[in-house]
Amino acid sequence: MTAPASTPLTPYATLLGFTRYVDRTGPTKATFVGGLRKQRASRSGFNPHGQFVKALKADIAFHTGGTHLDQVVDVVKPRWRPLYQALVPGAATWLRSLGEPTSVDLAQTRDALAMLGDLPVKINPHFGVRHADGRAEAVRLHFDETPPSEEAVLATLHLMARHMDHILPHAEPVLVDVRRGQAHRMPDGVKFDQIEHWLAGEAAAFRAIWSTAA
Repeated sequence: MTAPASTPLTPYATLLGFTRYVDRTGPTKATFVGGLRKQRASRSGFNPHGQFVKALKADIAFHTGGTHLDQVVDVVKPRWRPLYQALVPGAATWLRSLGEPTSVDLAQTRDALAMLGDLPVKINPHFGVRHADGRAEAVRLHFDETPPSEEAVLATLHLMARHMDHILPHAEPVLVDVRRGQAHRMPDGVKFDQIEHWLAGEAAAFRAIWSTAA
């Protein structure tokens, strides 16, 4: 009696994974996708930023202007303390850039599933911000030591904007470079069709690499 064939691992990417892939060139793209595939197969992966995001959201929700960010450095596990110490100053800078703490509120966002050709990409903002004047922003955080590239910014903001009706209606997508406290918004004059064409090509290549990595 033959053993049942294992279920094929269908190509899939998170917004973070796909934008990191877009950033890469040449053979490093294949290496990166192979790593994502292995990680998915083993269901491994750990998010060290969870407590940090909770603290930042708490500061927005309770209008505390950075108190929770300051406290989280002391309560996080010692192995993550240097990471949090590197992240907090920039996050506090961004928080101050929003204006008076009482002028912003936390807004609930929903995840969305984008299809780029046949590649599903999970679009998952970290949270939303609603300003006193009615403006809303869907926020995705960038934690890496290096700033996000122009390509990563465009891909992230475009895919969020593409599904904003589901994520947080009428909101503007924002990518916050946490370490530098800098908010990136969609630049003026970008052509929607050109970005779609570019990302469709990247997605097709991603799928092809994923299949050959099987």
